[in-house]
Amino acid sequence: MKIKTVKIKNFRSYKNEVEIEFGNLTAFVGKNDIGKSTVLEALDIFFNDGKGVIKLDKDDVNKLALVEGDTETVISVCFEELPANIIIDSTNQTTLQAEYLLNSSNQLEIIKKYSNAGKERVFVKANHPTSDTCKDLLLKKNTELQKIIKDNAVTCSNQTINAVMRTSIWQHFIADLQLSEIEIDVTKGETKSIWDKLQSYLPLYSLFQSDRKNSDGDDEVQDPLKEAVKQILNDATLKAKFEEIASEVKNKLQDVATRTLLKIQEMNPEVASSLNPVIPATESLKWADVFKSVSIAGDENIPINKRGSGVKRLILLNFFRAEAERRKTQENIPSIIYAIEEPEKSQHTEHQKKLIKAFLDLANTANTQVILTTHSATLVKELEFQHLRLVKSSNNTKTIENVLPNSLPYPSLNEVNFLAFSEITEEYHNELYGYIELESELTNYRNGKPTIGYNKLMRDGSIRVEQIVLTEYIRHQIHHPENTNNTKYTFIQLTDSINLMRTFIQTLTQTGGS
Repeated sequence: MKIKTVKIKNFRSYKNEVEIEFGNLTAFVGKNDIGKSTVLEALDIFFNDGKGVIKLDKDDVNKLALVEGDTETVISVCFEELPANIIIDSTNQTTLQAEYLLNSSNQLEIIKKYSNAGKERVFVKANHPTSDTCKDLLLKKNTELQKIIKDNAVTCSNQTINAVMRTSIWQHFIADLQLSEIEIDVTKGETKSIWDKLQSYLPLYSLFQSDRKNSDGDDEVQDPLKEAVKQILNDATLKAKFEEIASEVKNKLQDVATRTLLKIQEMNPEVASSLNPVIPATESLKWADVFKSVSIAGDENIPINKRGSGVKRLILLNFFRAEAERRKTQENIPSIIYAIEEPEKSQHTEHQKKLIKAFLDLANTANTQVILTTHSATLVKELEFQHLRLVKSSNNTKTIENVLPNSLPYPSLNEVNFLAFSEITEEYHNELYGYIELESELTNYRNGKPTIGYNKLMRDGSIRVEQIVLTEYIRHQIHHPENTNNTKYTFIQLTDSINLMRTFIQTLTQTGGS
């Protein structure tokens, strides 16, 4: 299963319900502290029930909603690519469609509600029968279903299997099911067992936080292999083997000690009587100490915790991936979601490009989704528009929008920031100018525009006055700060130049160039 859409309401900065579309790879962009990580953390709560990285508490309830008396946090997820068959009653196979457990869009929609950050109540929103005879069949016991069949002369091939009986009843009343989209509580009565079964089909969700502990004392930083040793040694089969080995060693040590004491007894009974062999109990042995020297080190045997922050984070990130895959295989979970905050952190440009390529490849593998947050223009530029989600805030209202092509024909974080936040930056100016130059359209861009005198600093120290357009005037000042012989451009001029270039590029895009 894969996430299709997510809805979040009354969670931290998200007061009103916000709906987010997801693809195989989804990257959230926006200002610092705008609510990008909040989405990933809401999903951690949803999938891991407080046993993952994030634990829901009362401070997570939106403060404005709290003032209005609304203490209920709601996180819901719609899934697509659903299993062909499921088992919800004993070992009998059925389908989500046959059980009327899909919403009006034929998706599995699971809603979790948390009152005042307490224990979740779980609902399935489904286009479900609501007629008096056919409603609440999922809540009914075997004997109750048998009674409905008997009272209504329903033809049923097997009255020992609940799923078969439900299907027979619904089929009997097919003309009057009165289907309606309702929320089915799957945490009470007979439906609790259904929810227990449904959970086994959900993806494994694994969150890698940007601000995770990266100190020298962090076990994972010291070395991922040391952390892996702890997990491996918790395996029940290995524990049994270790106990067997320890017991055998103990018996042999006891034999050696006994024979030694007997020899001492022959020579000095008094000394012998004062000696006792001390052999630690097998359960007190620290097997991890046996493997304390395991490590991942460089060519010069420099340990991880002494490497640069970029290398440390790169190793941690890939340890996280490897561990998530191990859990998926070990726990027989059908699909996996990697949620990674700011993968570009402490990584130089080339590493960033390799990372995003790896994530794109990963997202294109079966039963896998990747969710990112990023501030990196390098990462954004390597993505497609379909991957990007822009988080915005206006008048205490959060929105998350799909990013569509605008002036530049490729995703640009500078342009995203311009459109969302009206950010006027030299970086965006450079990017627009560079695109026009790359398209060999500078001459056409200059045509008809007024010029400004620019004092060009020559190599011999002399000054030559050139007449150039405003955009070039600004560009030269950005790239040649050592030349102080010109009046610094204003913010208004920078804004005007950006808008002129955007209009020109949009015209190029519409006409297909010169």
